[in-house]
Amino acid sequence: MEKHRIYTMSFAGVYPHYIAKAEKKGRTKAEVDEIICWLTGYDQKALQQQINLKNDFETFFAQAPQLNKNVSQITGVICGYRVEKIEDKLMQKVRYLDKLIDELAKGKTMEKILRK
Repeated sequence: MEKHRIYTMSFAGVYPHYIAKAEKKGRTKAEVDEIICWLTGYDQKALQQQINLKNDFETFFAQAPQLNKNVSQITGVICGYRVEKIEDKLMQKVRYLDKLIDELAKGKTMEKILRK
């Protein structure tokens, strides 16, 4: 079976779009980075390294130190799919990130986004 197109896309190529989406709604790059680090376990330096290396999404998530233990609390619909019901684990991780960035852009507090 052929890989989904998103898996081979560069994370560094999509990252500026996450920031633009957030900033358009009055949020910050720092908040985007905090969300990504919370989800993946990367620290700021390792995140920047992934961006500099222009790794694709598959590699980005494969090299992530540890998915946050609270990801099961991320629920809802993104791109027409319920994130908690996506069977492809890599696609689910990508959609988790999309969902969190959407929540940021919609004005949710960081405390709620990070499931505290």
